[in-house]
Amino acid sequence: MMRIEGSPYRKAAAMVPIHFRRLPRRSRVLLIAVFCICVLWFLPRVDLGIGKTLSFLLFGPGHGHHKPRVDILRFVDPLIGTANGGHVFPGATLPYGMAKAVADTASRAENAAGYVTDGNQVFGFSHMHDSGTGGNPSLGNFPLWAHAGCPDDDFSKCLYSSLYRGADRVPGSPFASPGYFAINLTNSVRAEMTTTQHTALYKFSFPGTDLVDIAGASDAEATTQVPYGPVILVDLIDLSNSRSNGAIVVDDATGRIVGQGTYSPSFGQGMYQAFFCADFQGARIRNTGTFQTNDATTEPKVLDMSSNSWYSSGSVGAWIQFDKPATHSILARVGVSFISADQACASAESEIPDFNFDRVEQEARDEWSDKLSAIEIDATGVSEELQTTFWSGIYRTLLSPQNYTGENQLWNSTEPYYDSFYCIWDSFRAQHPLLTLIDPEAQTEMIRGLLDIYRHEGKLPDCRMTFCKGYSQGGSNADIVIADAFVKNLTAGIDWDTAYKAVVSDAEEEPNNWGVQGRGNLVSWHNLGFIPSDDVDHNGTGPNSRTVSRGVEYAYNDFCISLLAAGLGHPQDAAKYLRRSGNWANYWNPDQLDLPYDSPVAPTPSPPPASPFRGFMQPRLTSGQFKYQNTRTCSPLHNTHSCYYDTAQDTYEGSPWLYSFFVPQDMSALITYMGGAPAFVDRLSYFHTSGLSYMGNEQGFLPVFQFHYAHRPALSSRWTHEYIPSLFNASANGIPGNDDCAMGAFSAFAMMGFFPVAGQDVYLLTAPFFAEVRVRARMEGRWAVVRTKNFDPERKRIYIQSARLDGRRYSRNWIEHEFFIKGGVLELEVGEEEGKWGTRADEAPPSYPTWEDTSKKAADGVGSGGGGGGGPGLGGVWGMGEGKGMRGGIE
Repeated sequence: MMRIEGSPYRKAAAMVPIHFRRLPRRSRVLLIAVFCICVLWFLPRVDLGIGKTLSFLLFGPGHGHHKPRVDILRFVDPLIGTANGGHVFPGATLPYGMAKAVADTASRAENAAGYVTDGNQVFGFSHMHDSGTGGNPSLGNFPLWAHAGCPDDDFSKCLYSSLYRGADRVPGSPFASPGYFAINLTNSVRAEMTTTQHTALYKFSFPGTDLVDIAGASDAEATTQVPYGPVILVDLIDLSNSRSNGAIVVDDATGRIVGQGTYSPSFGQGMYQAFFCADFQGARIRNTGTFQTNDATTEPKVLDMSSNSWYSSGSVGAWIQFDKPATHSILARVGVSFISADQACASAESEIPDFNFDRVEQEARDEWSDKLSAIEIDATGVSEELQTTFWSGIYRTLLSPQNYTGENQLWNSTEPYYDSFYCIWDSFRAQHPLLTLIDPEAQTEMIRGLLDIYRHEGKLPDCRMTFCKGYSQGGSNADIVIADAFVKNLTAGIDWDTAYKAVVSDAEEEPNNWGVQGRGNLVSWHNLGFIPSDDVDHNGTGPNSRTVSRGVEYAYNDFCISLLAAGLGHPQDAAKYLRRSGNWANYWNPDQLDLPYDSPVAPTPSPPPASPFRGFMQPRLTSGQFKYQNTRTCSPLHNTHSCYYDTAQDTYEGSPWLYSFFVPQDMSALITYMGGAPAFVDRLSYFHTSGLSYMGNEQGFLPVFQFHYAHRPALSSRWTHEYIPSLFNASANGIPGNDDCAMGAFSAFAMMGFFPVAGQDVYLLTAPFFAEVRVRARMEGRWAVVRTKNFDPERKRIYIQSARLDGRRYSRNWIEHEFFIKGGVLELEVGEEEGKWGTRADEAPPSYPTWEDTSKKAADGVGSGGGGGGGPGLGGVWGMGEGKGMRGGIE
């Protein structure tokens, strides 16, 4: 036996092949080194934790495709928000996916996204949905339904109409994860589903016994047994039962079913067409046919409702009866399109040619993992519930708008097309700023898509769904989304000249119908500086209401236009729109009391005011006289549901109390109007403690953080840790209102420790919920790291005591987007008591003087609050870029 002597290297060398040992030692060392580097380069591309770890240590976080170090998908629960009016879509889909498959429940007034966690029956499985919307149910076209068998094995005795065919859920069976949804029904059917971009793939499984159980439609009806013989149908209805005409064809030989219909949007005007193509695999076809309501026949194989108005709505479709499947399951592949049935078939055939359910699901999970990997957290000690709240919030943010590029039925364009902006009034405040951080490529495409809508339709949308103009809820808030992109340097492919024309069109040109685009009452807005409650608009039509809420939003829209004007070299326009952004002050009635009664005339005896605060936003008449609206109307405390789109009130989905805080462009002036910083803090604290605040609407987000402007950032931290997890949590009713793909963005931002002032280059800093948050910076291989020193997973230490940015003391209570472009380390030390950090006047976020002597101040480049710092490249009008940016708060 050969004796091995010497070093470990020699011992190891004796174990390798003889031809390798014959090489000179130096060459062997070199070859081993090269081999190790190659292995370490390869390992991150396979799912081995050691490879990821060694590669991270040797090459850093920017090497290759840097995946999360934990399986974050296990912390995503798509069922959060499927109760309590959240209207969240919990089914299978991709980020911004067009195909969205889920079980549809008969939950009247709540099934806007198809599925609701409640006790209602399931009546279909459809392939397109929106998520988190209010209003009527959206999409849900062409639902499938599966029967395990029919009475007497007779297809005509099965139930086909959506009104009668439903089945109860087996308790505890609904399950959802990114790219997958499953549910068991009491009709002996288990349904699983996954998707690609334009195609849904379903697996319907059956018990496989000769007789299958069919539960009764009510508790009083006993379970019966019928012969096993699956029937699968496709219905032309949608969730709103809005179909007008359509057609469907079933191929008797192949079983392929194709069809189309014309439908109405859920919160807008117009009609849209949709198409599908369904194929089946797993069992021999026994019979095929069509049905109208519950009348199923083998002939005809084609139904064309365009020539038969009797069946222009309701359940109409095609069906297939199968022999017993050998594997006791049938796969259904459904391609969808807004162009043609041929395109739906082509998408299905190219995206899922093999009907491989496991492959499609895994690829969907991989895509979700890739998107979510833009953020990493150190959640040591943090409860699984809070981690689930966080990751599920980010997940919901990526559900919509939906990428319909290649499916635009209105015009041909080389630009991206996104739909389901539902509505920008909701999403501009948090969702779009979050997408700018974690998926700037998609956000840039959305901006380009908005500009293409302007090119072809003449206005930017405020709300849009299924190629239709949605109702404008307030201002022209796409202006804010565009300004936000500009100040945060989203540039790839964006035509800024067109962007500027689009926002100026909003500000200057009133459309014929400003109820669905643009702005109304512009003559008064330009000449009087406010929208009178009794205004007569001769230039356009729209709901002549919401004059206060529209007015303060128009003012902020104009401020955002001034940012664009300054940055794009239009100084005179910049000054004009900055002045106009001060119109908010025309609604301020300094004498208005917080009265407990609705009439401006006090009853006898007159009760005392509801609170000691004086001065609120109020409507005005053409004469200039203030018109009274109860300051609490449309709050949770008074007439909560009186301010929706068709309201006669002067505020929309919120009270004068709420809208009195919406002056993000000039908080310094607003604080002065409210009596100074201490009085402002008292008022804002009362707003949150009295029950006036309602977090179920997005206007409630920014007031959580506006303590920063009054030099009390600790109180913003206090309220973020109060609302999370009391209102935002990991339960099915874990969000307080319609999600709108924005509720999750709010909770995600708050838990990471910074919240955007949308339209400005400002993030307000609060205590994070994690020991460390890492956001992939835009510079390749860099990360923006927010690290919590003295972190407390029990959340008793929630007040920032001090901060350091890249090792240098940082005193401002806000930070700019440059941090997320270049990367760096922001370290926040926290404690149990409110500290002095961020409490000086020069440490507050910027305010821009918009009212008194605005033109002179603008020309002089005067800012206030935090030095007037702003976005990169915005010089001249506010003196930006003169030592008032990132460096201003570092010592």
